[in-house]
Amino acid sequence: MSVYVWIETYSGRANPSSWEALAAAGALAENLGSDVTALVFGENAREIATEAGHFGATNAYICKDEVVNEYRLEAYTQLMTDLVKQQQPAFVLAVASSRGRELLASSAVDTESGLIADATELRLDKGKIIAIRPAYAGKVSMEMTSNSMTTYITVRGRAFQAPPKDANATVSVAELQTALTMKDISVAAETFTDSAEDVNLTEAAIIISGGRGMANNPQEVPSEEDAADPNVWKAKEGFENTLRPLAAVLGAAVGASRAAVDAGYIPYEHQVGQTGKVVNPDLYIACGISGAIQHQAGMRGSKIIVAINKDAEAPIFKLARYGIVGDLYDVVPELTAALRRKLGS
Repeated sequence: MSVYVWIETYSGRANPSSWEALAAAGALAENLGSDVTALVFGENAREIATEAGHFGATNAYICKDEVVNEYRLEAYTQLMTDLVKQQQPAFVLAVASSRGRELLASSAVDTESGLIADATELRLDKGKIIAIRPAYAGKVSMEMTSNSMTTYITVRGRAFQAPPKDANATVSVAELQTALTMKDISVAAETFTDSAEDVNLTEAAIIISGGRGMANNPQEVPSEEDAADPNVWKAKEGFENTLRPLAAVLGAAVGASRAAVDAGYIPYEHQVGQTGKVVNPDLYIACGISGAIQHQAGMRGSKIIVAINKDAEAPIFKLARYGIVGDLYDVVPELTAALRRKLGS
């Protein structure tokens, strides 16, 4: 009846969102009278397993073989699938990142097990798992369950609070070897490029996002070359000189609507919405974003939403807890200055 948690890693470091998955697993394990086992594959696996112990894992399976040094679906799936077939844990959890979704889905197929994706709440009812997940762009919540021997569950980032760190906690570690070699893997990982964003959108507690309204920057276009596409130039300047200073004061990440990304105002990595990142920050400030349903699907779960828009009828105001009807280029600089005075930053 163990509960397993895959700890996602990158360049020998754990994805902090994995500690949230450990919190969700810990609550299930407590109800089962069981324990939590961390699965750590790749570079610095033993050190990361020790860290997982500080956040609630009692046991850990690690693998340091060369074939799992970098994330590759085939090798990771083989390790997880073999372990699940041998040990038959009650649940296998991971944060619902792109890798977490891919890996758990692949292993669930190989073990003919049930998969519940993007859970925001978990509970046990007479030993049966009940999971809540959003659907229809977050307008409704679905209640899901599974009857399989092992149930795989991905949990939405920031839906569960990471447990407090206990630096004195210890973890029992067992080492695994893969049955695969480098020659068995069809995909080679050559290089990884870090995102240009300082704060990962899916992990950020505060997000400042801009939309199509960023092109309404009153600043004069400085040259004929820039005047060839003044809306793009003005919007880019707005993101850089209006939104980023506010983000810097609050320690926030910068996001964007699909309209802003499609127009070339900011790279895709910043897109929030149905075809971008799904985020759940404590505070989401939408600047010049009308609030199309596709955008709402990506940020509806934010705890507090603030909307700044010149259009008092914009749909975003129906979702926001606080709304400011006004020009973002008047409001945001004033807000930034006030917060600098308040926070002393």
